[in-house]
Amino acid sequence: MPREFSRTKRVAAQVQRELAQLIQFEIKDPRVGLVTVSGVELSRDLAYAKVYVTVLREEHNVEEVLEALNHAAGFLQRELGKRLSIRVTPHLTFLYDASVERGANLSALIDAAVAPKQK
Repeated sequence: MPREFSRTKRVAAQVQRELAQLIQFEIKDPRVGLVTVSGVELSRDLAYAKVYVTVLREEHNVEEVLEALNHAAGFLQRELGKRLSIRVTPHLTFLYDASVERGANLSALIDAAVAPKQK
């Protein structure tokens, strides 16, 4: 009988929670600003993690935020290793998650199409 959640998914969820706290409270780089960790994809051997983030304020440049997070990836990996009880701490790569922005654009298009035409 297969398990409901695989180990990879459980560890990915734990990594997502811990990284959200670490980014919020430990990263002092002003380029980061308000960032949400929207998802984590782990490799099957738990050695590599793709961390998807969204930027909540428009005044922060996405490229600068990603550069700052990827620069701090070593620090975050070390702190993550202290908080997790796994043998190998995953190598972190931060990527921008545009799904929230795409969802807002689609919602605006649907609202515009459904809205009654005014004469």
